[in-house]
Amino acid sequence: MKAVRVLVLTGYGLNCDVETAYAFDLAGACSERVHINSLIDGDARVDGFHILAFVGGFSWGDDHGAGVVQAVRLRYNLGSQFQKFIKDGMLIIGICNGFQTLVNLGLLPGLNGNYTKRSVALTFNDCGNFRDDWVRLKTNSASPCIFTKGLDELELPIRHGEGKFYTDAETLQSLDQGNQIVLQYAASDGEPAKGVFPENPNGSLADIAGICDPTGRIFGLMPHPEAFNHWTNHPDWTRMKEERKRTTESTDPGPTDGIRILQNAVEYVRGNL
Repeated sequence: MKAVRVLVLTGYGLNCDVETAYAFDLAGACSERVHINSLIDGDARVDGFHILAFVGGFSWGDDHGAGVVQAVRLRYNLGSQFQKFIKDGMLIIGICNGFQTLVNLGLLPGLNGNYTKRSVALTFNDCGNFRDDWVRLKTNSASPCIFTKGLDELELPIRHGEGKFYTDAETLQSLDQGNQIVLQYAASDGEPAKGVFPENPNGSLADIAGICDPTGRIFGLMPHPEAFNHWTNHPDWTRMKEERKRTTESTDPGPTDGIRILQNAVEYVRGNL
């Protein structure tokens, strides 16, 4: 079986690259951590990879805004490589700071096939502070997003200070009509949080936690799937273990929500690329 190759981008201030590479390996891929300077200097290229992962952290200290400096460096040094990568049908995921970078690059939301226009933003949390918590998420079953196929309700951790999704009314309507709103923060009943804190931890419009491009091949989200790579990552894992022992024949819970997201991408590549 041909290896599914994942380029996990790393660089100054990014701190989730090892975790992301590990999670992709658990999902069945073959990951490689590549420093942004190696790509800029030409020592490495995105050619030959199937999935490109923009990871979490604080690239360049977020000194000019979350993901801004990284987006500028990538746009003017690697923009043509990214455009070819998209044209060739490959996959891109941006997690937390990676999501912020994707929207600053214009790779998301990619309305009308335009992967250079910035039309949405991720800005300071309404609560006024950094949030480190777990959230419930509702997926959009009608979305073309490859990463969330077959998934309904999820639980994932968040850790961000600038996660509020914001855009103008026209763009929001376009995202809704195109089913590009992939993930929404949800209440305990699994329905969208309707802006209520802390279920919606940052004040995102329409409770948006993640979006995709019209093809479903580019996906950005604020929660961290790579940080839920084993069931013991979950704060309630001991209770969940006891519940399984009492209600099911097997105590094996299978892959976590985070790994299932990445498995969808790996399986898509195997079946289509």
